[in-house]
Amino acid sequence: MKKRKGNSRQSKINRLLLVLCLSLIILLVPAFRQIAAETPFPLPAPLQNNAVFGSQIQRTMGLLATSTPTDRKPVRILFYGQSITKQQWSQDVANELKQRFPYADLTIENRAIGGFAAPLLIRPSEHDLYPFYPDLLIFHVYGGDEDYEAIIANIRRRTASEILLHSDHIDWMPTGSSSDDPDALKRYEWHNTHSTQWLPQLADKYGCELAEIREPWRRYLQDNRLQPKQLLSDDIHLNDWGNFLLAALIKPHLRYNPNFPKKPDRDLVKTYTVGSDIKWKDGKLRLEFEGNRIDAIADKTFQDKATAASITIDGKKPSEFPELYAITRPSNAMGVDWPAIIQVSNQKPLIVEDWKAVITEINSDGSKFKFDILGSQTGDDGSGTNDQLFVSNSGRVVIEPSNWWLQNSYEYSKQPTPKGFEIKWQVKPMFVDSYMTPQIADSTREYYTTLAQNLSNSKHILEIVPEANGKVPIQAIRVYRPPFSNLKSQVESL
Repeated sequence: MKKRKGNSRQSKINRLLLVLCLSLIILLVPAFRQIAAETPFPLPAPLQNNAVFGSQIQRTMGLLATSTPTDRKPVRILFYGQSITKQQWSQDVANELKQRFPYADLTIENRAIGGFAAPLLIRPSEHDLYPFYPDLLIFHVYGGDEDYEAIIANIRRRTASEILLHSDHIDWMPTGSSSDDPDALKRYEWHNTHSTQWLPQLADKYGCELAEIREPWRRYLQDNRLQPKQLLSDDIHLNDWGNFLLAALIKPHLRYNPNFPKKPDRDLVKTYTVGSDIKWKDGKLRLEFEGNRIDAIADKTFQDKATAASITIDGKKPSEFPELYAITRPSNAMGVDWPAIIQVSNQKPLIVEDWKAVITEINSDGSKFKFDILGSQTGDDGSGTNDQLFVSNSGRVVIEPSNWWLQNSYEYSKQPTPKGFEIKWQVKPMFVDSYMTPQIADSTREYYTTLAQNLSNSKHILEIVPEANGKVPIQAIRVYRPPFSNLKSQVESL
């Protein structure tokens, strides 16, 4: 009888313990799920030589890190490249930046174009990259070292953007046996050399941050006993695991360290405070500056009625500078996210307007067609065929035969371009002739107006003159100076 009571008591204890365990598991499951969601795959080993990570992008990281609830600094970040850059890892990096720096006023865009290696990407970059003028460019592209460098040189010549480059991930590894495909082995060795020798030299030459991911990728595969294909969705593109790893290898470079030594020769963005650095005199605000972009920052504390002001640079209205007009990327071809025309240029000065090319005749595969060009202000501006250089009647539209992308798009999507198909783009101003104080909807944000962008990277004189009685509430003027204006001067500037 005593034994039975003992067994009964033990059974109750066991049942109680079981209930407690189940309850604890139920409580912990969400936490386990959260941990799994945050780290779905093994983390990579700590990266080597990380003491200098972020040293080349400290202006951007400083803006992010010093943003506060009452002082939200604007930061523009652009991802650019081809299909690898379009993948989820870039969104993961963007999301983490938003979480880490919730008070920064972030604008993040991804304008990568799949399949466009450097010799192709250099053409739409005229529409995508330089007019956007990011604070930070995160860039990766394959192929064409000469064109790759030309893109980086253009960024250094035409913007004051900081640049983060990253090397190539591993999509195949040799076994060391005679069965290794010779072509695959050659390609593997080229990527090794490109990533560990050529790219570091390029980054050093142009003062870029370099995220070297190839060796950490190899180490990650070895540490976790993986084959390259286990991180890929096909022969080259990343699956979820690969996207996780690439993001994990990029993120450590995106850090702020105020202890990094200052680089006076890299002080590419300078802010002049009105009232101390520059002053209103004789009814105008005048600033001699050197650079290719100049912004006016609104005085958010101003309470009275503001007046507009006329803008002149070197004695001319900004609208009189032909280089201050930007052509946007043309709209996509059928069935793809490629622009139907990968570059549109001009021979004569542009005006602000909308443009379209209308396909009037076309064969089934898009290899031969005719088109009309129409501008919203210019009107009917001529007709052409895709096999000839097209220069519109006004000279405001120039299209090289090799820049039509309808046949290429058909070969990929097998969707024919119909007669009447329209390809659209715009000409937008990178200037204002008259400064109008913006409406201050959020006192925590900075409100800036770009007075002129894409000027010659040289000395200029800005004058701001009120158009009527009253005050023009400008708190500061910000000047952007690209590090060099030609290839000859790059070594001296960086």
